[in-house]
Amino acid sequence: MPSTQNDLAFSQSMYDALVAIQEEMGEDNFEFVISENMFVVEDAATAIRDYATQGYDLVIAHGSQYGSSLQEIAPDFPETAFAWGTTVNTFADEGINNVYAYEARSEEGGYVNGVMAAMLTESNVIGVVGPIETGDAKLYVDGFKAGVAATKDDVEVLVNYIGSFSDQSLAATAAETMIADGADVLTGTAQMVPGAVNKAKEANAKWFGTQADQTSLAPEIVVASQVYDWTVVLKPIIEGVQAGTLGGEAFALTLENGGLVIAYNPDYELPDDVKAAADAAIEGIKDGSITVDVGEVTQ
Repeated sequence: MPSTQNDLAFSQSMYDALVAIQEEMGEDNFEFVISENMFVVEDAATAIRDYATQGYDLVIAHGSQYGSSLQEIAPDFPETAFAWGTTVNTFADEGINNVYAYEARSEEGGYVNGVMAAMLTESNVIGVVGPIETGDAKLYVDGFKAGVAATKDDVEVLVNYIGSFSDQSLAATAAETMIADGADVLTGTAQMVPGAVNKAKEANAKWFGTQADQTSLAPEIVVASQVYDWTVVLKPIIEGVQAGTLGGEAFALTLENGGLVIAYNPDYELPDDVKAAADAAIEGIKDGSITVDVGEVTQ
C-alpha cells in the first residue's frame, strides 16, 4: 500500500477491511501481511514479486500507480491471484487471466458531500485539493462538483490537483491559497489530506472527508466523510480464489451495495435541512433517481 495503515485515507481503508475479514474468517483461515509506504513504484514492484515468489495465494497491489508493474509480473506467476485498484482493468484484453480489479464509485459519496457543502458555504467559494487526476480521486472530485452544481448554481469550486498522493506540504499550500481566495468549505482526497485539514482548521473552514472517517483529524470542522468498506469487494475476490478462479473480474464499492457509507460527524451540529438533503441524495443514488454520470464501471 502507498502509505501507512493508519493514514485515515486510502491505505487505512484497505487495512481495516483486511482486519475485518480476518476477524470474520479467523486467523487460522486468513493470514495477511502488508508492505507500507510503497510510494516508490519500483519498491512496490519488488514487494509484489516477493510475495508471489513466497507463495501467497492472493497479492493485492493497492494503488492505481502499480498497474504497469502488475501487468508485467502477473504472467510470471500463473498460479497466483493478483488484485489491484482502483480500476476496472483486469488485463484480460492482454491475455492475462489471474488479475482481479476493484474500484470505489467515489463520485457517489462525492456528490452527497457536494450537496452538503453547497448548502453550508457562506462565501459561495469551495476548495477541492486533489492528488493526481486519476482513479477514485478524479471520480470523487467530479462527483463533488456535480453535487455542488445540482444544489446551488452560484458557487465557485476551486480545484487544485497538486500532483502528489502523499505530499502534505503541497496539500497545505493548496488549501491555504484556496482559503485566501475565499473558500470557507474544503474537501480533498488521498494520503496528503492532513496537510489541507490543518489549514482548514486554522481558518475554521468546514471539511468533508473521503476514503476513511477523518473526523479525528479535526472534530470541530469535519462535517462528514465518505468511508470505503473494501470488504464488499474483497469477499468475492477471496471466494473466487478459494474456488479456483484467479482473476478476470472487476468489482466496485457503491452506496447501494454498502461499500460506500457517509459517516456524519456526531459532534458537528449539522442543520436538519442539510442532513435531510444529504439523506435524500443518498437514497436517490441508491434507487437510481439520481445519476452521477462521470464514467462507466464494470462489476
